[in-house]
Amino acid sequence: MMCIRARLAREAAQLPGMKKSIEISPNLVTLFGTRDENLHVLEDGLNINIDLRSDHIDLEGAPRDVARAEQLFADYDHLHRSGFQFQNGDLNSMLRVLVGDPNVTLRGLAEAGRQRSFGRKTVQPKSANQRRYLEAIERHDMVFGVGPAGTGKTYLAVAMAISALLNKQVNRIILARPAVEAGERLGFLPGTLQEKIDPYLRPLYDALFDMMDPERVERYLEKNIIEIAPIAFMRGRTLNDSFVILDEAQNTTSEQMKMFVTRLGFGSKAVITGDITQIDLPNARRSGLLEAIDILNNVNGLAFVHFDETDVVRHHLVQRIIRAYDEFKVRQAGPQLSLLDNKPAPPEAKLAAGGKPRASESIAPVPGVLAVEPRVRD
Repeated sequence: MMCIRARLAREAAQLPGMKKSIEISPNLVTLFGTRDENLHVLEDGLNINIDLRSDHIDLEGAPRDVARAEQLFADYDHLHRSGFQFQNGDLNSMLRVLVGDPNVTLRGLAEAGRQRSFGRKTVQPKSANQRRYLEAIERHDMVFGVGPAGTGKTYLAVAMAISALLNKQVNRIILARPAVEAGERLGFLPGTLQEKIDPYLRPLYDALFDMMDPERVERYLEKNIIEIAPIAFMRGRTLNDSFVILDEAQNTTSEQMKMFVTRLGFGSKAVITGDITQIDLPNARRSGLLEAIDILNNVNGLAFVHFDETDVVRHHLVQRIIRAYDEFKVRQAGPQLSLLDNKPAPPEAKLAAGGKPRASESIAPVPGVLAVEPRVRD
């Protein structure tokens, strides 16, 4: 047996087991992955046992889970026969999405990726939330993607924008970002205003050049088919037939966010991405993204997709780092809350409750009111 945890989980749940044998065809061998890592994903995700023999595979687990695994093997064989090729770890990512959502099939994920044209690159969702994110962008005119760094919020939004442009669903792409400094000032950079702003917009350029030929990107930029600008340049515009992306939205003010979400014109889509744990504004409570989440949460036609550390697609250490920071915040919040609970009530509260201040307690003066010293009559 390859995995003991799957058996223990099934026994703990006291699920009735069933066995199924599948013949190993030449097409199925590539499904296993390096050191059978893809089979381990299936075992852990579906709570089944996979016993790899020389000419067949034995599946054991709950009937529903075994049936899902059997369907996956059949889908992979069909895709391989039809000429579909998995690239850059896409198969492992699809399997993780599949085991997390019982309504998803491998064939459905692969064919959904075929329908989208992302320029020179194939982009597949690498988690269940990424799949929901892409589907939300397809179905809604405005989508908020909120989550930690490295979850693919901006990259997937740019991919969907390129797909819409190449399929002639929109006429142009507009990428906006607040030019908020993280400890430094724009003025220290040399050059013109645009040259000062470009470094803050570089992540958007990187995503474009990763998916399209450099010559095509330059041509689109020159003709303003693709426009990259700070959010301050959006004021007063109506954006028709456009795919608009606002990146780093946590650094917008309340006024900037309201201004941006009201720019949307006919035939346009807007995607707003941000990480509420990395707010660089002087006062975090003024973040336009936080306010928009509260105000627009129940507005029809909008979609909110929230990511977490399990959606991180960067180095595996990034997941652990994000989790460590989250746990640290929870530990820090505990002592602060206990201090607030144990904080003595102010004298004003005691007076309101009918108490009298002790001689050692002083009442703070009211601003704008002169303090008059009481006189004692003889």
